[in-house]
Amino acid sequence: MKSTNISRSFSKIKKDKRIALMPFLMAGDPDLETTAKILLELQANGADMIELGIPYSDPLADGPIIQLAASRALSAGTSPDKVFKMLSELRDQLTIPIILFTYSNPLINKGLEKFCLQASKAGVSGLVVPDLPLEEAEKLSNIADSKEIDLVLLVAPTTPKDRMKKIAATSNGFTYLVSVTGVTGERSSLEDNVGTLVKQLKHSSSSPIAVGFGISDVKHIQQVREWGADGAIVGSALVKRIANASIGKKVEEAGSFCKELRAATN
Repeated sequence: MKSTNISRSFSKIKKDKRIALMPFLMAGDPDLETTAKILLELQANGADMIELGIPYSDPLADGPIIQLAASRALSAGTSPDKVFKMLSELRDQLTIPIILFTYSNPLINKGLEKFCLQASKAGVSGLVVPDLPLEEAEKLSNIADSKEIDLVLLVAPTTPKDRMKKIAATSNGFTYLVSVTGVTGERSSLEDNVGTLVKQLKHSSSSPIAVGFGISDVKHIQQVREWGADGAIVGSALVKRIANASIGKKVEEAGSFCKELRAATN
């Protein structure tokens, strides 16, 4: 695997004998000015990489918490161009990899080449497109790769073993292991078969594995670490905390939750 911002981060984290903390944030919820402050706050409180959602009106993989966040962000006028502008303005301050989470439609609307070029200029290190099938990933992967962006592919608990191997071999930066069958959302416990899936992926690829969907608290991160994964992605639980905090406390709330989660990665 070639050296990229994401792969270098995972290597360093592995040397520190811990797993990567990867919070998910919806861009523009409640507005992009607050998103910019939260990005810096998460970085200051131990986030290793941040997955940043571009709001979309028909998000297939998202549960109710993230769907509501996307609706609020769209109501606030958030668009891919505005997200790129915000990231460009933060470029000198953000030192950790930013991974954009988007859907095929916004990508195709803008044009794959143009989207990846704008993302690259804004300092983006990775791209996750949950509704992009493996068969269509190659073209986008090549374009992203030429702009030094890793296209990260997803594996679900229902993915057949042979296909899982192909996805892990094609994914760049890391493989995103979806821990549940269904959409994103907070869970009280994680499914036991995730540990088995981590082992299977480890056998079929040297790519780091990050587990997402349903990772909601400190004990989940400890569980993911015990299973041998390389990273934990926390989305709905953080998005909910930000949504529930008063307008003046959103940044602080995101930072304190991130700090609490980061302690569990060691």
